[in-house]
Amino acid sequence: MSDIDPRAVIDPSARIGEGVEIGPFAIIGANVDLAQGCKVGPHAVVRGPCQIGARTQIFQFASVGEMPQDKKFAGEDSALEIGEDNTIREFVTINRGTRDGGGLTRIGHGNWIMAYVHIAHDCQVDDQIVFANGASLAGHVAVGSGATLGGFTLVHQFCRLGEGCFTSMGSCVRRDIPPWIMVSGDPAVPHGLNSEGLRRRGATNAEQQRLRGAYRTLYKQGLRLQEALAHLDQVALDDSAVASLAAFIRQSARGIVR
Repeated sequence: MSDIDPRAVIDPSARIGEGVEIGPFAIIGANVDLAQGCKVGPHAVVRGPCQIGARTQIFQFASVGEMPQDKKFAGEDSALEIGEDNTIREFVTINRGTRDGGGLTRIGHGNWIMAYVHIAHDCQVDDQIVFANGASLAGHVAVGSGATLGGFTLVHQFCRLGEGCFTSMGSCVRRDIPPWIMVSGDPAVPHGLNSEGLRRRGATNAEQQRLRGAYRTLYKQGLRLQEALAHLDQVALDDSAVASLAAFIRQSARGIVR
């Protein structure tokens, strides 16, 4: 059985799973799918089309699935998909997609999204990411699994943040951040390797050493980017993490922080 406060407003087309809790004055709109065990706090608003995975918790006053903040949006079909076991804290705003971005904003599993975070239209957010208070993604941003965004980090539209990267408080990100790189400042610039993130992922000492060497090649030896990539390609033959780093850089459309 679900536990729904009688003062909540729920559209008849909404699908409510087993064990869902919905607090007073929450609004659940049309075409919203709340999977089993979800919790929606008082005064939160969830608009559809929107699918929310099991055991995701949405705290009071959050706005999830509202139309995108894009002047080109003309009411076309768009959606939001949120995976399982996410925590979405107070006053978080997450918008649906737009036609130009494929019509879909997607959030993965196990993310920790603190108060006042904004995730704009067409963002693609993977798993196990920490968004500290006030971090904001502009439209079309992609964030890799295990990344950490410090408080009040701002990310420019179309940027890509690689797996396990880390931004310090108040970072202003205007270019792509390669996997496992730490950045800070305005504009954000590299400040080392996310060794703690690598340790938590279970990287061996040898893997960490090779990534530190890759960091020095990219940022400390005065090489042009193509020269640095040529060096990384040699290491990548025996190391999948370095291979992923080199591939990420080659796929960057905006260029990487440097």
